[in-house]
Amino acid sequence: MNASTGFEQEGGPFWDPRITANIHAAGAVLWRTTAGDAIEIAIVHRPKYEDWSLPKGKLDPGETPILAAVREVREETGLESKLGRYLGHVTYPIPGHRKLKRVDYWAAELVGGEFTANSEVDVLSWHPLDRVMDQLSYPMDRQVVRAFTRLPARTETLLLVRHGKAGRRDRYHGPDELRPLDREGEGQARALVPNLLAFGASEVYSADPLRCVQTVAPLAEKLGVEIVTDPLFSESGYAERPDEAGERLRALVSDSAVRVVCSQGKVIPDLLSGLAERDGIALPSARNRKGSVWVLSFAGPRLVAADHLDRSLSAYVVPS
Repeated sequence: MNASTGFEQEGGPFWDPRITANIHAAGAVLWRTTAGDAIEIAIVHRPKYEDWSLPKGKLDPGETPILAAVREVREETGLESKLGRYLGHVTYPIPGHRKLKRVDYWAAELVGGEFTANSEVDVLSWHPLDRVMDQLSYPMDRQVVRAFTRLPARTETLLLVRHGKAGRRDRYHGPDELRPLDREGEGQARALVPNLLAFGASEVYSADPLRCVQTVAPLAEKLGVEIVTDPLFSESGYAERPDEAGERLRALVSDSAVRVVCSQGKVIPDLLSGLAERDGIALPSARNRKGSVWVLSFAGPRLVAADHLDRSLSAYVVPS
């Protein structure tokens, strides 16, 4: 996971190059707006530990941190949420064990549900930003909230996907734009669906090559929407009109929909560089592999964060 706004990076206070976390968890800064448009953050009381913390929990086997964050919010609070920008991670030792725990956090907007007390959480409390720090039991949770407050709570999300694996170009006997996904690519396309839905994906766009369309076809089927194809996001279309493609991508940012755009490997890095340079942010390093996703966060027309999800969406995680 890379994040332009993450609070813990290599060399940070919890990072040791000799140590690898062997327990993995995920959580969220769950937020809502009041009738007066103020921001409130949810914290939970855990009777087992007698503490107040952000909702979080361990990954299930084979689960991505993205899905774990949404699931843990639901299980601990009964509330449904939509993920936004990545906030970073904390890593800390487990008392009494020779183990390290890593917890990845996202901003998560409340979208529905009702709190229900359960075996893990008996109370949920909402607090305004200027009071929540004093209510949290742990400095690391306060660190996460500080990362949340560095940018506006409400941002618009655009999900930029590189198509899945489609075999080798030199081994396909036919027009390259008709080269389909291979078996692994089809698996990547299916795996994308729940992870993109966690960010509230609602509309689907794609470059016109078949492998791009096929990568987002399972998502479109799940949503019950048509895929809008746009040749500007293909390698040939982008090469002819790169500026127009950049403006087209920016025009897809919406405060009422989370749009997914599938493009190609020779387009995405240059397209992102243009956005980042114009808006003055630094992009995290990323291999931009097939089946990977960029989560782009905008405040109005301005790109404020760009987070990269690897092609497996959990490459750095081996659930214990």
